[in-house]
Amino acid sequence: MVGAISDCKTEENIPYRIACRALGVSEAWFYKWRRRPSEPTKREIRRAELTERIRCFFDRSGKTYGSPRITLDLWEEGWQVSQNTVAEIMAEFGLQGRKPPRRRRSLTRPSKRKTAPDLVRRIIQEARARTDQEGRAA
Repeated sequence: MVGAISDCKTEENIPYRIACRALGVSEAWFYKWRRRPSEPTKREIRRAELTERIRCFFDRSGKTYGSPRITLDLWEEGWQVSQNTVAEIMAEFGLQGRKPPRRRRSLTRPSKRKTAPDLVRRIIQEARARTDQEGRAA
């Protein structure tokens, strides 16, 4: 895109401002990318190395480790990186660890112990039985 804007200026004598506006790009972006060196920056090199290590740990774990565990492994190797950065890189490349299984527990497990008798229902049934008996007897 930068090359196309530069070509417009040299070949067609179209100002950068108009070429940027026609392509939907800000002038600041154009000048930033024009001054940019052709080789990758230190940050880009470090990010590529970090991505390679994250993929290595992820594959070595059987594709089960998430960002917290991979961050710990990177710290052991001497990397200074946050868990959020590792999570961002993993999401960028579609690496997702195994989710822990959900625990489903109920307060009363029928297979383990007997359920308590329902005393409220029993009292009500006894009260009905008494009224029936009294009603019949009277």
